[in-house]
Amino acid sequence: MTDTAQPGTDQVVRGVRLPRTARRAQLLAAAQDVFVANGYHAAAMDEIAERAGVSKPVLYQHFPGKLELYLALLETHTDALVQRVRGAIESTTDNKLRVHAAVAAYFEFVDGEGQAFRLVFESDLRREPAVQDAVDRATASCIDIIAEVVVADAGLTAEQAKLVAVGLVGLSQVTARYWLDGERAIPKDEAIGLMYTLAWKGIGGGFPLQH
Repeated sequence: MTDTAQPGTDQVVRGVRLPRTARRAQLLAAAQDVFVANGYHAAAMDEIAERAGVSKPVLYQHFPGKLELYLALLETHTDALVQRVRGAIESTTDNKLRVHAAVAAYFEFVDGEGQAFRLVFESDLRREPAVQDAVDRATASCIDIIAEVVVADAGLTAEQAKLVAVGLVGLSQVTARYWLDGERAIPKDEAIGLMYTLAWKGIGGGFPLQH
């Protein structure tokens, strides 16, 4: 199935027919721009359709409403965050490097193109149960990925390891957002290094390798 673009922004060529998956990706990209700029409540489907260069009927063919569109976009980026953290932990068996990679994963995520992290961490729709659930599931997945390694290598109980993992996730997320909002006053590599050093001094010194 293909869709035909209607007159829209300069970014879209008029009358171009796209496969359904490509059109969906285009609509999500346009929606991200609008949601990040305006927030959920002030965003309008008219504006999203116009930015994508399609008619509203084409937009509604893919997404029944604004909430469904927002949730699809949110799921895309929460999945991306989880995959970043998983990739960081699985990239090495050296725990010191794992901590550095985990911290870096959050900095890279918030520094990504389009400020998608604002949909995950700063949404004005967090009281919507479906949105809160998506964010909570992503956070829990990241914590579990890290906790599993901590249990195996530090000899802690599952609950102890989860609390340590919560600390690393919280430190990484909050400092990464603070760094970005501070207009990158410190070079990213240096900021990651500072937070990694803080985290590793506690994890590496307090929970030595058990085997």
